[in-house]
Amino acid sequence: MVAPESNSGTLQMASQVASSAASSPSAGTSLPADAKARRRARQEPYLEGLLRLLSRWPLPLLHALGTVVGWAIAHTPNRQRRNALINISLYRPDLGTRAKIRLRNQSLMAFGRTYFEMGRVWLRPPEDVLGLIREVRGGELLRRDDGRGLIVMSPHLGAWELAGLYLAAQGPTTIFYKPQKQLDALIVAARRRSGATLAPITARGIRALVQGLAAGGYAGILPDQEPRADKGAAFAPLFGMPAWTMVLVNRLARKSGARVIFMFAERLPRSRGFRIHCLPAPPGIDSDDDAIAAAALNAGIECCIDVCPEQYLWPYRRFRRRPEGLPKVYAGGLGDYDAIERARRLARSAGVRAVGPGGVVS
Repeated sequence: MVAPESNSGTLQMASQVASSAASSPSAGTSLPADAKARRRARQEPYLEGLLRLLSRWPLPLLHALGTVVGWAIAHTPNRQRRNALINISLYRPDLGTRAKIRLRNQSLMAFGRTYFEMGRVWLRPPEDVLGLIREVRGGELLRRDDGRGLIVMSPHLGAWELAGLYLAAQGPTTIFYKPQKQLDALIVAARRRSGATLAPITARGIRALVQGLAAGGYAGILPDQEPRADKGAAFAPLFGMPAWTMVLVNRLARKSGARVIFMFAERLPRSRGFRIHCLPAPPGIDSDDDAIAAAALNAGIECCIDVCPEQYLWPYRRFRRRPEGLPKVYAGGLGDYDAIERARRLARSAGVRAVGPGGVVS
């Protein structure tokens, strides 16, 4: 599943986070667009070969390698680990310093596991990959007995590519897709192999999504990327901070009459497989008031994260776009205490209190 109006596919986002983690803020200069295109073209055969090789390896070995890479990123000063710690400190200001750093390190190691398991999820036969699912919680929410379509929101939590594969295996599914700059043919084939229909991120694609929902099918959307367009989004609270949030979902729900739920695939300990979680969407997600609907969408994302926060993609710069006059979120020193202090100042200026899961004020 790919988020509307986003330029980040799964592998592209993973590559961006992993590759830039080792770079210093002042390292090098930007390459011209044509030079970047040539470099990507040279890299593609090697990347595809690596993915095909990794797809043959057992899951415990892939997760072990990913853990090592994630550990290295977590223990080397870089922007990605700083950004992750800022986001975690905004999410859980009630945690102590060591707990925040521990959660950041766990999340980066989980990200490494996500990165290394991708080849297996994309390239193994669907029945092999789906066979790794050990449990489905809330699966009754996926039923469409009333004939209405279902919008399924799946944030970047756990194995989100597996969540998309599982959804498409349940029935007719339409997902947005933006052609990728690398490995596009491989990714398209991977996402179609369990029956998904890929719709372009255009007005024509939105019509295809509405038609699929009207026919009683599923629509898969990644809801937690920052929309690039000035229209079709609104600022809404996420961890108490204003986040530029898509408003496509409430409009789709009203236009098609579809219900909305959240779904994600939690990675089980010791490479035992995965657990699918389906959660109801908060009230107001289909409101005709964009601000109310966007706030409900972000509240649903928070509920998902609360289940397994160590598996969320914390390095992503979710608060990159800010309301006019507010300071940048992702800036300052690369040290852990610098990041925590920056988050504390940002939260204080936004009037955020130390609130843990379930709304408990500490």
